[in-house]
Amino acid sequence: MSEAQHDPKYQQFVEAAKTNGVVYALAEGEDLLVVESVEYEETDVIPFWSSEADAKAHCSDEWASYQPEAIPLDVFCDGWLKEMYDDGLLIGTNWDSELSGPEVEPTVLLAALRLVQ
Repeated sequence: MSEAQHDPKYQQFVEAAKTNGVVYALAEGEDLLVVESVEYEETDVIPFWSSEADAKAHCSDEWASYQPEAIPLDVFCDGWLKEMYDDGLLIGTNWDSELSGPEVEPTVLLAALRLVQ
């Protein structure tokens, strides 16, 4: 999973998250969007975006009922990433319209965000 660290989408996610101090997930009420990993069997991924506009662009078709939810970076790092690691989830970063993009372990993303803070 470390090859994601060299992906431009991943790098842009890390840099923009630090600059803006926020990341975005898609939420339907209190439920977050969770999808199956393309890369790893029996593994779920929660996609996150570094801009609200990019997250909003995915709120169509089967995800039309979802809305972007802003998560402050400190809350994301200090709570969400640790919980997702404990739950065995991966993080999707800045997926494109084809739902293609890096899938990274929460600890890898946490380390990257801490390095740029």
